[in-house]
Amino acid sequence: MPTLLHLDSSADLTTSRSRAITATFADAWRSLGADHTVIHRDLHREPLPHLTDAALHFPPRLRPEGASPSAEQEALQQQLIAELVAADVLVIGVPLYNYSMPSTLKAWIDYIHLPAVTASFDDPATQQPLAARPAVLISTRGGVYDSGTATEFDDHALPALRLILGNALGMTVETIVATRTLSERFGAPADEVAKQHAELAAAHESAAQTARRLG
Repeated sequence: MPTLLHLDSSADLTTSRSRAITATFADAWRSLGADHTVIHRDLHREPLPHLTDAALHFPPRLRPEGASPSAEQEALQQQLIAELVAADVLVIGVPLYNYSMPSTLKAWIDYIHLPAVTASFDDPATQQPLAARPAVLISTRGGVYDSGTATEFDDHALPALRLILGNALGMTVETIVATRTLSERFGAPADEVAKQHAELAAAHESAAQTARRLG
C-alpha cells in the first residue's frame, strides 16, 4: 500500500499557497488508486511541543549519564519517526517565514532527526532507514528570490531542510518553488503579478506530475 506522508506548516488556513500546492500533490497521489494512502499531519493546527530536554536529540545509548527526558515526549518522538519511516514519499509545505521555516516545522525536524536512528552516526550502513526515499519540498515565498537579485540567497528554509533530510537522513530531495505570493496584496507591477500567477500554475502542475511519477 503506497503511503504518502503529507505535512503542512502554514499558519494561513484559507489562502495559503503552500497548502494549496501540497493538496494538489495529495489529490494526484490519491487518484493513482484506492490503495494509495495519505497520512496528513497539520503542524499548525496540531503543533508539536518543543523539545524540553536536549537528551531527546540523541537515542538512549548516546545520552549523557543520568539523562531522564520526558517519557511522553520520547513516545511522541518514536511515533513521529515510525510515521515517517512507514511512508513511501514525504511532501512538505514550506512557506518562508522571516527567511526561514515556520517554527512548527522546525519542531518536527527536531523530533525526527535522531543520530544512530534516522541519521548516520557510527554505522552509516544501517542507520539511514530513509536512504533514497523521496522528499518533496513545496516552497512558497512572498517576495522575489530570482538569480542575480539582492535577495537571491535569503531563503534559509530549503538549505536547512536539504541538509537534514538529504545529507543526514539520506533522502532524495526535490523542490517545487512559487515566489511573489504577496505581489497582488501589496500592489506590485502587473508584470510581477503575472509572473506570480505563472509560477503558481507551474507549481501546481509540477506537484501533480511529481506525485504521479513517485506514486
